[in-house]
Amino acid sequence: MNVVIGSFEQGLIYALMAIGVYLAFRILDYPDLTVDGSFPLGAAVSTLLVTKGFNPFFSLLFALLAGGIAGFITGVLHTKGKVNSLLAGILTMTALYSVNLKIMGTANLSLFRFDTIFTPFNYLKEMITQSLGNSVITSAFNDWLYSILLLVFVVIVKKTIDWFLQTELGLAIRATGDNPSMIRSVGVNTDYSTIVGLVLSNALVGLSGGMMAQYQGYADIQMGIGMIVVGLASVIIGEAIFGDRSIQRATFAVISGAIIYRLVIALALYLPGFSPTDMKLITALLVILSLTLPRFSLKKKKKEAVAKKNIQSIDYSMEKATKEG
Repeated sequence: MNVVIGSFEQGLIYALMAIGVYLAFRILDYPDLTVDGSFPLGAAVSTLLVTKGFNPFFSLLFALLAGGIAGFITGVLHTKGKVNSLLAGILTMTALYSVNLKIMGTANLSLFRFDTIFTPFNYLKEMITQSLGNSVITSAFNDWLYSILLLVFVVIVKKTIDWFLQTELGLAIRATGDNPSMIRSVGVNTDYSTIVGLVLSNALVGLSGGMMAQYQGYADIQMGIGMIVVGLASVIIGEAIFGDRSIQRATFAVISGAIIYRLVIALALYLPGFSPTDMKLITALLVILSLTLPRFSLKKKKKEAVAKKNIQSIDYSMEKATKEG
């Protein structure tokens, strides 16, 4: 049960990053690889500030801001510097590796013996246990307390993103991803829309990185490797299961996809023959399945529709021949 709870909590934290990836890849139609750098950037900034005595909640605002700055740099490189979108993200991601090392001063920075955003809730758990006693219900509530709090926070972020994408600026960002030529013809500055979209996307990624660092108790220079794959896996899995017919449904699908991804990874590692070193392989297989299974299902439906049409045509021909005979 502890494995399930832990995976659920990590899935909720990764859901923030997955929403950021969704904004770049689906809304803006921009293949942004900055994520692999902005995620550890948020972790590095948040962890450093906590070790320097800053309030851990306040440090997350700087993690958010740092991620946004990374997205801004990528956006400016692409829109103003006319650098290819993929290359712009790669350049920013590569530069951030050194920046993150400079921020932390080492490859790994621990939060051992420092307060985090979860520390006050540890005291809350103790107060609940002392007040209500160590019953089964109290124990279960304490076990799921982090999950409940994280879920509430993620829902607030989801609702905020849903609202923002319905505003004038949000609609401009969506239109920029759908048809930039058309939206430029009505006087919208697509460069500005692209930059704002990338800033918002990477700000959420940086926030996710800061929260993950405080959750696991350390920031590591390598923790961003493969984050773009995790984000894409969450988006693809969620959309394959829940669909994306509206913004509200799409963001719900992305959050659910992140949780499902973490749960499947955790459970798969308990299967015989798998080890933690196989996590990247499992991730790749999950993405492949999510991409291919809906296609096979669609092909099957098309074949069934064609077969039904052929049968109807044959029946009509036989009926016509019978009447003529």
